[in-house]
Amino acid sequence: MEKHESSAAAVSAFEDLGADLAAAGVVVGKMFGASSLMLNKKALACLNGNKVTFKLGRSTSEHARALALPGAALFDPSGMDRPFKDWVEVPFESHAEWPAFAEAALEFVAGEK
Repeated sequence: MEKHESSAAAVSAFEDLGADLAAAGVVVGKMFGASSLMLNKKALACLNGNKVTFKLGRSTSEHARALALPGAALFDPSGMDRPFKDWVEVPFESHAEWPAFAEAALEFVAGEK
């Protein structure tokens, strides 16, 4: 995955997500070399530059809502047009939406078998 530097504001907002979800058992870890929010060793979100990528599940309403935001896109860590269909990158410009997507990602990952 191409490494993008994160602004202090994006890092702070991402850390706030982790703090908000800590009571649910979410911890900060690493995935794709990026800071990630993990539940039971499964990633539910990761910080990539000034975007947070959330695992929302391709058939959920949250996934559709995230993709509709300006600048949002399916997460393509290889950069070779092979996106992870369950994951959506949401830019910092929509960071007010991040907590809702983090909650939705937590629910999605917690429900995975």
